[in-house]
Amino acid sequence: MIRKVKFIFLLFMLSRSILAQNKLPQVNSGHIDRLENFKSNFVSSRNVDIWLPEDYSASTQYAVLYMHDGQMLFDPKQTWNKQAWNIDDVASELMKSMRLNNFIVVGIWNGGETRHADYFPQKPFERLTKTEKDSVLSQLMRAEKTKETFIPNSDLYLQFIVKELKPYIDKHYSVFTNKEKTFIAGSSMGGLISLYAICEYPKIFGGAACLSTHWVGSYSQENNPFPMAMLNYLQINLPDPKNHKIYFDCGNQTLDALYPSIQLQVDQVMKRKGFNEDSWMSKYFPGDDHSEKSWSKRLHVPLLFLLGK
Repeated sequence: MIRKVKFIFLLFMLSRSILAQNKLPQVNSGHIDRLENFKSNFVSSRNVDIWLPEDYSASTQYAVLYMHDGQMLFDPKQTWNKQAWNIDDVASELMKSMRLNNFIVVGIWNGGETRHADYFPQKPFERLTKTEKDSVLSQLMRAEKTKETFIPNSDLYLQFIVKELKPYIDKHYSVFTNKEKTFIAGSSMGGLISLYAICEYPKIFGGAACLSTHWVGSYSQENNPFPMAMLNYLQINLPDPKNHKIYFDCGNQTLDALYPSIQLQVDQVMKRKGFNEDSWMSKYFPGDDHSEKSWSKRLHVPLLFLLGK
């Protein structure tokens, strides 16, 4: 009898989870289209939530902002921590005040258990020695982000965006398809993969917003070779500053406390590679922590930098 009750309870909880995944986010402005379990030859299938502004029209062309962790963008009632970026509110307000160019948001849900591997920059990791890779692996295992082994999948994740999702968006929505109107953004590991995306596909993305970029890759700076590997990668692979824009920021509370010292080193690389105030912004927000609440509060800054009139 007890087993039967437990089984029924598990079925009930599973059905609630499925219903939550299928329920569209509630937005205060605009409209959400959902591509449910969008199939891919490169990564696991996942939902994609597309936000269209209030006055979306097929007779107008829109810029496109691709964003990671799509389930955290719109509706705090549906997120695990009851926080959200509230990008529909922030974007609508800025567009109504005529400060932003028109754009849509393509919110790509993360793959759950595959999130860390999907977002971890692959080429810098592959350049590590075996001993260095083992060091990263041990840190990720302690943080329970992987078991026994770790193989980044970010090159395939980017192929999913560039070769499957973007062609779908370009075909089914009234959008610009050129890099000058195509942007990518995220926070934490989502910030890291956004930077990797613009470096790997500079002909596809004209701008990237990297909030609270998770430079450490794992969860410790001690005996961690990855930040240096990422700095070396950027020295070679940053896109042309003449026609690309990159935004960085971080706070100094909770997990963000790991980032300021590394961000300063990244900023030096950006200067050496020719980025200036027109093509690059790096902001520091003391007091901000590692949360959607903090990212929502300052989201207007990268939006204006990348999409401002």
